[in-house]
Amino acid sequence: MVKLNILDMKNFLNTVNRCSGKVYVLCPDGKKVNINREKMIQNSLWVRFHQNKNCLKLALDIPNPRDYMSIVSYYIGDC
Repeated sequence: MVKLNILDMKNFLNTVNRCSGKVYVLCPDGKKVNINREKMIQNSLWVRFHQNKNCLKLALDIPNPRDYMSIVSYYIGDC
């Protein structure tokens, strides 16, 4: 699991959509929701992002190690 503070939603979602496997957002109730190439869910993340003044904290579970490294590398470069 990794916790991220998303400041650039467009590039974050582009990175997620390039992943080969599932990328789960961990919900407060413990449920996991795949966001990889899921337009409806990504749209709801955009809404939350804008409501939080262009900032969104997410906890992610990324099972595929390459996808994990891809997202972490994106995040390190974005900070």
